Amino acid sequence: MPKLAAFPKAFMVALCKDGTMTVSEWIQLASKLDVQGLEWYAGFLEMADEKNWPRFRKEVEDTGKVIPMMCCSPDFTHPDAAFRDKEIAKQKHWIDMTHTLGGSYCRVLSGQRRPELSIDEGVKLAADSIQACLPYAQERGITLIIENHYKDDFWDYPEFAQKTDVFCKLVNAIDHPNFGVNYDPSNTYLAGEDPIELLKRVSHRVVTMHASDRYLAEGTIEDLRKEEGGAQGYAKRLRHGEIGKGLNDYDAIFSELKSKGFNNWISIEDGVDGMDQLARSVDFLKRKIAQHWG
Repeated sequence: MPKLAAFPKAFMVALCKDGTMTVSEWIQLASKLDVQGLEWYAGFLEMADEKNWPRFRKEVEDTGKVIPMMCCSPDFTHPDAAFRDKEIAKQKHWIDMTHTLGGSYCRVLSGQRRPELSIDEGVKLAADSIQACLPYAQERGITLIIENHYKDDFWDYPEFAQKTDVFCKLVNAIDHPNFGVNYDPSNTYLAGEDPIELLKRVSHRVVTMHASDRYLAEGTIEDLRKEEGGAQGYAKRLRHGEIGKGLNDYDAIFSELKSKGFNNWISIEDGVDGMDQLARSVDFLKRKIAQHWG
């Protein structure tokens, strides 16, 4: 059966910006959740000191959990080759981080959707950069997972491969045993598209998943598509919600994944309203996993 991990969505500013929460405090909070793992983030302030890497692995494993996945954001669509080389070096550093933490999956992205970039050019830049990292990842037993992402917090432009057609073109350009998809259904709404349609196109390549949910604060999906599809800045109509109470159809998602033999990590990106909400989302997903995988 798929295994569950948790991501500290509610505490990113505290862990990555102002330091008002320590990583050890997050580990202890998460230790009470009925999940098997914690998804890590390369930008936790304390991860800048490499001596902390084995310490945090031990702290997590002492709670009976593991660190299966690493979340990071390379920008591979910059027109300058020297900039891309630095991003490749950063990705290799994050692969090392994942390996030291005992993880198996390290995220990659395409990069920013810069206005001057054609689709073919952007796909080639991103694919070439990812492929430059794959031998390094393979040597360390790490699989690079590309997410259908929206926009990193520190980027000027949305994700180059935000739209389904571009994302699929990039995924199809890379054929390697240490490469797959991290599927995030909620991000598809931010592209003004259908998450089930995207899933059916890439489900045979999905190796990990982000679970969250969104709800419309006002209007309809059609309004969202007309007004917000691909717009810079997060869609104002769309809010984070408790898993199982939003727009995502988890029966359809899990049915499709099960049909393709998916049996891997699902990381919960939820809990923006606190740990109680995160615990309820865990319960919902555990019920749905049991229902579909038995």
